[in-house]
Amino acid sequence: MIFMPSNHSGAEVHYLAGRFPGKVGWLIGPSAIRKTKLRHWIPYACDNDAFSSWSSNREWNEAEWIAMLDWTRMCEFKPMWALIPDVVADKKRTLENWEKYYPVAVSYRYKLAFAVQDGMTPDDVPINADVVFVGGSTEWKWKTVSTWTQNFKRVHVGRVNSIDRLWLCEDLGVESVDGTGWFRDPSNSSKFPAVLDWMERRRRNENQIKLL
Repeated sequence: MIFMPSNHSGAEVHYLAGRFPGKVGWLIGPSAIRKTKLRHWIPYACDNDAFSSWSSNREWNEAEWIAMLDWTRMCEFKPMWALIPDVVADKKRTLENWEKYYPVAVSYRYKLAFAVQDGMTPDDVPINADVVFVGGSTEWKWKTVSTWTQNFKRVHVGRVNSIDRLWLCEDLGVESVDGTGWFRDPSNSSKFPAVLDWMERRRRNENQIKLL
């Protein structure tokens, strides 16, 4: 599973990426993409900033999302996937957005992610979606996360900000997770050691499995 701090490219992320190759990445939205120097040793995916706009009560900016895709097309390093614009906890509008923006995004030839929202079932996921991004309200997301991993091969879970939830996603076979709450608060010195310990334990578990 790839651990992807959201819009954060500090020294902690580079250290973890070097120590655990292929296990650390970035989820980068339109507001941060031009400020982030992409590196070949850190895979990344393109967010759409819908959640940050919703949580700060700002209008989502379509032009910025398209500008991000244009910018990444000119970059040497391409994203793992790009998230089609969604509307937080709104099934109907998220499905409408897929129909509206899929024709735009598919022209970039990236893998495309669909954000599932409250009230959705596996039947709601478009057949041309490459990745299921588990969004929605916090309560709904954790009630349904196993449904998505049982029905789809490639699943990303958003807003994973605790060690217990990281382990849960790992156990369920989630491909990648993101979170904003790991390294942004300099007063919380426990976050980095907790993530480092978690990644070390994962590596030991993987090595033990290889020996069986």
